Amino acid sequence: MLFVFDWDGTLCDSLDKIVRCVHLAAHQVGESLCSDEDVKSIIVLSLTNAISTLYPRADDDLVERMAAAYSAAFLADDSPLTLYCGAEETLSTLVDRGHTLAIATGKSRKGLDRVLSESGIEHFFSASRCADETKSKPHPKMLFELLDELRFTPKDAVMVGDTSFDMEMAQSANMHRIAVSYGSHCVQNLHRFDLSYVADSLSDLLYWQYS
Repeated sequence: MLFVFDWDGTLCDSLDKIVRCVHLAAHQVGESLCSDEDVKSIIVLSLTNAISTLYPRADDDLVERMAAAYSAAFLADDSPLTLYCGAEETLSTLVDRGHTLAIATGKSRKGLDRVLSESGIEHFFSASRCADETKSKPHPKMLFELLDELRFTPKDAVMVGDTSFDMEMAQSANMHRIAVSYGSHCVQNLHRFDLSYVADSLSDLLYWQYS
């Protein structure tokens, strides 16, 4: 089985940092602050798509300036990277059981490579796709690319994520869908995507029975 993981809000407990950096970027470019919940609702989108969603009246120049301000704020924020409880143990067990692991994220390639290196878990993953390499979620293109690269069929793959964008993407790709209940979107709202399983922790993934 191919397990494809989202990063922020699924493997990495980074939601508060992202919210903080979006607020800093908005302040820097003179825009009003969105609510924390509004920011969390768009976290898995590509950066420019996320900003355009939060600030629909922003022109291309403002979006680019805010994206640059966000990236600078994220790099300057020296809060430690924190994985959700059980991440390393769960990934290790899945690999030991013969599964293949990948990442599909709204982060940029540069951003993902940086946090993967910092996290110490990059060796568990056979491939990854980022929003600046292909279409942003919820378009399924990044999943189709991972399936092709790793030679899996949709019925032998599952997307693990915390948002409607993750679940919609996986549904469009005809993959299994596992929602985690501790991320940025209310899990009750994800059931409309005909979920295969709900995990209350990463270690719960080890109990999923698939067919």
